[in-house]
Amino acid sequence: METKIDELNRKILRHLQENSRISFSSIGRAIGLTPPAVAERVKKMEDLGILEGYKARVNHLKLGYQMRAIVTIKAFMGKLKPFLEMVKSMKEVVNCYRITGNENIIMEVVLQDQLHLEQFVDKLIQYGETRTHIILSDIISDAPINGDKTS
Repeated sequence: METKIDELNRKILRHLQENSRISFSSIGRAIGLTPPAVAERVKKMEDLGILEGYKARVNHLKLGYQMRAIVTIKAFMGKLKPFLEMVKSMKEVVNCYRITGNENIIMEVVLQDQLHLEQFVDKLIQYGETRTHIILSDIISDAPINGDKTS
């Protein structure tokens, strides 16, 4: 069931997506509400499950991860469940999704260099056929709700 939200809530969500540490008073000034009104709306969206949490964006490059890649896996017969358990412990995996189509899994990974990529793929090949795509740059990252980039 889809929960309907009004334009003020959409504006609040956009501000929180841009900066999850922004104050309620800053949001209020930007959209014309008092800080308590913003806080009440945020609390309601949290209670409804619209806002699921807050996170920090990590600059993996500054942590020594020079390479990012998208890796897909077409799991071998009987290897999907073991892979789903194992992947949770892989520090290189930033995002992992089970998908439809020829492959079963798509992952975004961060790696130190080409050697690290090779070692990472070597760990995966026991679970299935892999395909790797090196990420060159971001076009859209953390897209705002409904793809709307305006406040």
